[in-house]
Amino acid sequence: MPQREPAKPKSGLVVLTAGRARPAGVVWLVGAGPGDPELLTLKALKALSAADVVVHDGLVSDEVLDLAPVKARRISVAKRKSRHSYAQDEINRMLVAFALEGLTVVRLKGGDPFIFGRGGEELEACREAGVDCRIVPGVTAALAASADAGAPLTHRGAAQAVTFVTGHAASGAEPDLDWESLAKPNHTVVIYMGLSTAAGIAARLIGAGRQGSTPALIVENASRADERRIVTTLAGLADAAAQVSGPALLIVGEAMALAHAGVGPIVSEFEAQGRGRGVMS
Repeated sequence: MPQREPAKPKSGLVVLTAGRARPAGVVWLVGAGPGDPELLTLKALKALSAADVVVHDGLVSDEVLDLAPVKARRISVAKRKSRHSYAQDEINRMLVAFALEGLTVVRLKGGDPFIFGRGGEELEACREAGVDCRIVPGVTAALAASADAGAPLTHRGAAQAVTFVTGHAASGAEPDLDWESLAKPNHTVVIYMGLSTAAGIAARLIGAGRQGSTPALIVENASRADERRIVTTLAGLADAAAQVSGPALLIVGEAMALAHAGVGPIVSEFEAQGRGRGVMS
């Protein structure tokens, strides 16, 4: 029987004879929490375990980074005051470029990506490039700091509102905030990145009517083994801030009267037993 000739492709069709197209990658904006690996969410751990590339902040602890696959490429984009290893635009382009290569990229950010973490800018960059971007929230430093100090951010009798603010504007100057609103009593104010502007912030709040005797708390390296807490007042906030050099939060409000000063997180008996058994140690 004569062999049938192969059918010719119809006009207008393109026949692909090369390899398959590379699958699209994805960017995960993952909140690494304040440092304690036990505060990492299960979803964050799952995303980190699947990473081809981990682009991480300087505030991400080594214990969290060690949960990434050994084969994953790690890139530090650490930012410190006046010292940036990469500009934000460079980070945005890096995330997009890796994803367009078909890689799973985890942008690992201290705390939560959307609480003063510039996650919104990175999300916009991915969307503009047509890159799939997914968000994993994290435990922001304020939650860990208040929990370890035993001082609630909200309290039915002492704090009916809580506001998170940044201690400096984009230019590095004092932030333009609604000081009169922040000065109202029974209102907890959490200041991120406020060590260098603590004196100005305290003066603004007192000038807007907040009492200088209002309890205040400074927490350095929240949730980590070297955590340090200083209990003070709004009037003493600047002097207390001058004693701190590491990453720290300033918290002002009547509920901070419940805070414990000292070094290291408060550990419950249950947590102590778990750590003794080596849970995520």
